[in-house]
Amino acid sequence: MRILITGTTGYIARRLALQLLEDEHELVCCVRDLSRIPDEIEDNPLCTFIKLDFLDPEPNKIPKDIDAAYYLIHSMSTDSENFEDLERQCAQNFKNLVSVTNCKQVIYLSGIVNDESLSKHLKSRLQVENTLKSEDYALTTFRAGIIVGSGSASFEIIRDIVEKLPFMITPRWLNTKTQPLGIRDVLSFLSGGLGKEELYNNSYDIFGPEILTYKEMLLQFAEVRGFKRYILTLPVLSPKLSSYWLYFVTSTSFQLASALVDSMKVEVIGKQSNINEIIGVKPMDYKTAVNLAFQRIEQNAVISSWKDAVSSGRFKDQLSKHIELPQYGCFKDVRHRTVTDETHTLNKIWSIGGRNGWYSFNGLWKLRGYMDKLFGGVGLRRGRTSDTYLEAGDALDFWRVLYASKDEKRLLLFAEMRLPGEAWLEFKIIKDQLYQRAVFRPKGVWGRLYWYMVLPFHAFVFSGMINALVKK
Repeated sequence: MRILITGTTGYIARRLALQLLEDEHELVCCVRDLSRIPDEIEDNPLCTFIKLDFLDPEPNKIPKDIDAAYYLIHSMSTDSENFEDLERQCAQNFKNLVSVTNCKQVIYLSGIVNDESLSKHLKSRLQVENTLKSEDYALTTFRAGIIVGSGSASFEIIRDIVEKLPFMITPRWLNTKTQPLGIRDVLSFLSGGLGKEELYNNSYDIFGPEILTYKEMLLQFAEVRGFKRYILTLPVLSPKLSSYWLYFVTSTSFQLASALVDSMKVEVIGKQSNINEIIGVKPMDYKTAVNLAFQRIEQNAVISSWKDAVSSGRFKDQLSKHIELPQYGCFKDVRHRTVTDETHTLNKIWSIGGRNGWYSFNGLWKLRGYMDKLFGGVGLRRGRTSDTYLEAGDALDFWRVLYASKDEKRLLLFAEMRLPGEAWLEFKIIKDQLYQRAVFRPKGVWGRLYWYMVLPFHAFVFSGMINALVKK
């Protein structure tokens, strides 16, 4: 089958694409920025890529000869106040484009919406489902709750809480019940529902075999990790305070923390159906899903992470607009050193940040991260998805990878920390020289003052970093 996939660079779609390719389907992948095509599918002969923004789509952009489509666009991390309107508009534009093709089935991943008082995001998910319904194609909706998998927002947040806090004083919504579902089972439902006519124009709740409270999820997670944790729930933390609690304790953005708190007050219990028998899926229990996630992490084989979504930080533009370093109206710190072992230096560059640190004065980097977090920035807590691999679009502490090519021996980062201006950091090897460029384009007087305030630290921070990169 020829299948259209939206949200190609997202957490779910990126993994689903690999599964569909294993089943030898031909994929048409929609991306907003052609510089962010995932490396693992970029050169696959079964894949074609089209540049398409469903908030501002070009007509006739989608090939007419598609057989099915997946709608996997979600804006839970966005800081827009009118995200419901944006989601509805995005779904309507998708529907208009797909309706004039040969598409027979659209598969949509939504959230479980059985509670009487839904959160804003769950209401928006239901609104999108209703918007996608059409007489021109059949809609199949899978409604899931908490998804458990390496790199998922819920998994990483629970991991942060459990590994950092031996004793927790938590808000009362930790007593809310849910039915977590492993990411492998989610992908089995999505791929297994393809082309099944008995699923046309129907919606199905998909969920794991256990009903757990968020508190029980934390304690079971701790048990899997071999930790002893104590949790006291109090009815005093307001949604606002709860959001700040999540924001400062975990790696999540404040926007995502607020959305999660809003959703976690709602019970997510699925309705029974025969979907497991139709697809042939026996969902795994929560502990098994957690164990499998850590197997991925220990093998350094996490395919996708919520942190790599552009909406997890401040960067909003297409990466390609920032790949060339600005030349005018900027402050620059340029250093170069002789490279004695090119492979060794490239490997160190590609391993920078995250758990590996910045090779020099890591305490100052951490202090800058704490300051950024205090003022509402992303801080250093996002880390990096892989310890040794980078590609365009990846989050790297409080940077965003704009360009990463070992063949060209160039890595370019764009700062997502709170700054009175824009900042780039570039590493590039030319012949036997490593060039390290820090470029800052100030915004107003405060930008210029900021540069001169941090300039004294550059002398040893940036010098120490480049020295460590060339040292064997």
